[in-house]
Amino acid sequence: MSCFLLADTKPEEALNALIEGNKRFMSDNSIHPQDTTKRREETAKEQAPFAVVLGCSDSRASPEILFDQGIGDLFIVRVAGNIVGPIELASIEYAAVYLHASLIVVMGHENCGAVDAVIQGKTKDIEPVAALIKPAVKRVAKMPGNRLENTIKENVALVVAQLQKNSVLKRLIEKGILLIKGGYYNFHTGQVEFLNAGAS
Repeated sequence: MSCFLLADTKPEEALNALIEGNKRFMSDNSIHPQDTTKRREETAKEQAPFAVVLGCSDSRASPEILFDQGIGDLFIVRVAGNIVGPIELASIEYAAVYLHASLIVVMGHENCGAVDAVIQGKTKDIEPVAALIKPAVKRVAKMPGNRLENTIKENVALVVAQLQKNSVLKRLIEKGILLIKGGYYNFHTGQVEFLNAGAS
């Protein structure tokens, strides 16, 4: 069984592929949806990922595993706190413009250590990352509920909004060939919850 999608896949189809892959992961039915040897050969000269995942560097949150995808399917950008600086943004733009990925997922996760460090004010060694997370901390300061979870989800929402406002990506969104979604990964259930984040 193969779930291989090409670049230029419709955004909704790309999102559905990730949702279905995550369901397989949650139920311990992952299929790693390609003949690995064949896919290595097919992708040796070029890549055509159908989606970009901007995720946290956390060792427990590997997008290829969580979404049950194979070699060449996902263009991964990982950084503590799933934040976007100039380097991350350039990488995402490259994947959307030149590789024709039709979906960008900004994925936060349960108990994010980078976000928690900013909440706790323990940012001595991560100041460049912390500076980009602090706006989310401020925005949810008076919000009821779990402060850490609220902040993680708000951080995702702010990054989604940031990407949606980017002139390069905005043109692709307006043409209907790119979708940007936020997600929140739950360690206990294995589910990636897609959020109504940003302006889409």
